Amino acid sequence: MLKKINHIGIAVTSLEAAIPFYRDGLGMAFQGCEEVAEQKVKVAFLQVGESKIELLEPTSAESPIAKFLEKNGAGVHHIAYEVEDIEAAIAKLEMDGVRMVDKVPRSGAHGARIAFIHPKSSNGVLTELCQAGH
Repeated sequence: MLKKINHIGIAVTSLEAAIPFYRDGLGMAFQGCEEVAEQKVKVAFLQVGESKIELLEPTSAESPIAKFLEKNGAGVHHIAYEVEDIEAAIAKLEMDGVRMVDKVPRSGAHGARIAFIHPKSSNGVLTELCQAGH
């Protein structure tokens, strides 16, 4: 079902302040920024091998990322696994009794279709399924 780790999402208070560490300090290839209005975040992607680091900055106090930062501070927010068929992956997980945050895929960055698994079903880790956009 899983193809690879697509990205690791890291909550930050400022993309501008965080990007230099990953781009300049660690030498990751900066892939650009975009706003995901539905999620109330601005994201920056940095490539490392086959995977990416996704930096997430809230654009609103109501953003799930703003709430995460308030509760936990900056740090790892989620791990995203790439899947070929997100509907099939969701159906299989639900059949296996896994609690889903999203029972229907929604839009993510770069035109991807995404769905989150509830952390209570994934050992406390917010887990994202990600089907690449075409």
